[in-house]
Amino acid sequence: MFRLETEVDRARRDLLHRRLKATNTAASPVLRALRGTPGDRQAPLHVWASDANGGLAGGLVGHTWTTWLHVTYLWVDARHRGAGLGSRLLTEAEHLAAGRGCTASRVETWDFQAPDFYRRHGYDVVCVIPDYPPGITEYTLTKRLA
Repeated sequence: MFRLETEVDRARRDLLHRRLKATNTAASPVLRALRGTPGDRQAPLHVWASDANGGLAGGLVGHTWTTWLHVTYLWVDARHRGAGLGSRLLTEAEHLAAGRGCTASRVETWDFQAPDFYRRHGYDVVCVIPDYPPGITEYTLTKRLA
């Protein structure tokens, strides 16, 4: 017999995560070899652009893990769009990631955001999720880094 509960429980969340990680490690020789190495840890990767007044003109927030850069957020203030700032932020992040041994990058974006921007920068669409959320399409794109 099981009792299902729906409350948020951080201690059980952490326990579940540890158990899932242990199960995955046991099942995958790749993950097993990775555990305990520097590549096993996510490392934050941030690139910021300030305007002449020191205000935030744009930025990229992501992390590296194993040999991958994961771009979480990329934003450019409307006043600075179209001037190449987004391209500079992405290029710098890719360069920093390559310096950390990354050979690939991934990003998720919505149809009204920047899928074409990433395609222009060599990213390929590997997943399309329509209606996520309803009326919006989400794209996952990846790129091999030089």
